[in-house]
Amino acid sequence: MSKSIHFIAIGGSAMHNLALALHDMGYNITGSDDEIYEPSRSRLSKAGILPSSMGWNEGNIHKRLDAVILGMHAKSDNPELAAAKKLGVPIYSYPEYVALAAKDQKRIVVAGSHGKTTTTAIIMHVLGKLGMEYDYLVGAQLEGFDRMVKLTNAPLIILEGDEYLSSPIDRRPKMMHYHPDIAVITGVAWDHINVFSTFEIYEDQFRQFINNMGKDTTLIYFKKDKSLQKVIAEETYKGNSIPYTNINNDQANVTVANKTYELNIIGSHNMQNIEAARNVCAQLGISDDAFFTNIQDFKGAAKRLQYRGSRGKYRVYQDFAHAPSKVKATCSAVKDWFGEEKLYAFFELHTFSSLNKDFLPLYKGALDKADKAYVVYDEHTLKMKNMPPLDPTFVKEQFLHHDIEVITDNKLVKRHVNQLSKDGNLLMMSSGTFGGLDWETIG
Repeated sequence: MSKSIHFIAIGGSAMHNLALALHDMGYNITGSDDEIYEPSRSRLSKAGILPSSMGWNEGNIHKRLDAVILGMHAKSDNPELAAAKKLGVPIYSYPEYVALAAKDQKRIVVAGSHGKTTTTAIIMHVLGKLGMEYDYLVGAQLEGFDRMVKLTNAPLIILEGDEYLSSPIDRRPKMMHYHPDIAVITGVAWDHINVFSTFEIYEDQFRQFINNMGKDTTLIYFKKDKSLQKVIAEETYKGNSIPYTNINNDQANVTVANKTYELNIIGSHNMQNIEAARNVCAQLGISDDAFFTNIQDFKGAAKRLQYRGSRGKYRVYQDFAHAPSKVKATCSAVKDWFGEEKLYAFFELHTFSSLNKDFLPLYKGALDKADKAYVVYDEHTLKMKNMPPLDPTFVKEQFLHHDIEVITDNKLVKRHVNQLSKDGNLLMMSSGTFGGLDWETIG
């Protein structure tokens, strides 16, 4: 008989992908949520495991369940969670369950404040082109992959190591569950002030991750990150470490051992991601020539400096950037790559941190590389997050940009985009959607 697993908050991005993966393996999957959005809704419906109604129901929990997987969207007083505790049904966060499933595999964990998804995607791309078998858990839907999660009996698994909380009752960072054989840390840059109230607390999540590694773990880290330098220098870490910077490239080309390879992604931070991935692949016995030969057609992960096409005379790029360091790095990547061409940057304040009055000063200089900058936030979003209103003048002052406008209604973004002079590059940065902006209609 197949295992029976119930997902509390099944509609989450990673949660529904894990549910689909286990369903494909023959498990009996049920789930619940108070609301499920697209594309989760359609994908669960197609698999026949979409909840018949929305809301929480203690009747979903019974002794025949082998496990309950609890998502972050649920609250700690969830009635289904209470019922599972009362009946003694094993309760897991999704990273805890994935770690249990991967206990006999060689584990590659990619962590860090930025570049996790792209670095993970590069590794997956190269291994796939070389015909190597692997499982994975990645934080975004990647082109060419039906799922964000794959669990089989492959010899190795690639895991994107999130530093945020595992579940409402498991306050450990997700990455703490994975116990890597090979680990990557791309850098440490504070974000999510609502979760980690100070930089020191945020930094300590990575200290715990490193200190929890076994002596046989190989740690690959960005050596120019001052926080990582400090943590790794501490005597508590005894494993093998490999520092990296970024590959030496001439725009879209990289030359290694007198052989030139053409790349399809741009930006200095992507050159760092490539070098991190190359070091991982080297640990797996993949030569530099094989790595660079097979990365040439990699076009990037969705919403990670993703090229969305041309509109009139300008190129459109979309990026998930939301933390100050990510916004600054993304603007620099596009401006430095295209030189004298104008850069129009739209940045949506969407996370709790970016909408927090006390956090906003950290964005000083983040948009400096843009010739014209727009900061967007929607007053409705503030109300939905139960946050106080923001003064547009105050927001504008925090960025200290020479040419900046503040837009307080997402519906006006398209109008501002379509009024551009169309002689440069358009960069749209948000962890949200700019209010559901239709990319095909701008420009």
